[in-house]
Amino acid sequence: MFLNIVLDQKDILTSPFHIDRQNAKWWLLFGATTGGLIAADHHIADLFENSRGQVRWGGRISNIGASYTLIPIVAGYYGYGVLRDHAKAREIGVLGTESLLDGLIVAGVLKEVTRRNRPDESHPGNFWGGGTSFPSGHAIQMWSVASLVAHEYKHNPIVQVTAYSLASIVSASRIAAQKHFASDVVTGGVMGWFIGRYVYQTHMSHLAHKHSWLMPIIVPHAEPSQRGYGVMLVFAGGEASPW
Repeated sequence: MFLNIVLDQKDILTSPFHIDRQNAKWWLLFGATTGGLIAADHHIADLFENSRGQVRWGGRISNIGASYTLIPIVAGYYGYGVLRDHAKAREIGVLGTESLLDGLIVAGVLKEVTRRNRPDESHPGNFWGGGTSFPSGHAIQMWSVASLVAHEYKHNPIVQVTAYSLASIVSASRIAAQKHFASDVVTGGVMGWFIGRYVYQTHMSHLAHKHSWLMPIIVPHAEPSQRGYGVMLVFAGGEASPW
């Protein structure tokens, strides 16, 4: 997994240098949306009540998207997969951890580059002011896991709606808690969604999905007592065809 993270960061951090005709429109849309939100951040913040109760509850809800909450959840998925021999649960545990770490690294790098002040700091919204507001770490982590889970269960709309709804609530709570501006949250959410999709598409195991019979595995086969040696073609269902 850690080698995968190194390779992930190479692809993610260099992705702006690989813009082509197919994805250029998405990069332009992302850039325009981010710029527009940065310009409107203070106006959007004024729409919230900004009472003590709102800030307190926003902070409590946003704890769902913190690392100390998400890591035990994905670890629990992996533990359940090991105990019940459930391939998809194990995969969500491993790839969920990978998505979280990828998101943390990307958010950490961008926070150091932009140094934007948070809404509850002096000179709120200023870039290169020494803050850690852009992008939202909670949003990028929450959306990376939500995206991964939604792709894992792409044939189950209920799981997808639940994952994305929870990610949206957590993201909005960061604005309500006066910890981030709208542009911080939206940018982090979009990045997290693409990170989750990238990790799933790049590292998912076909054995954890229903179409895994299309991806057989060739393994060594030996029966010394009968002096028989060769290879076996193993399918997900446990059936094997000796050669």
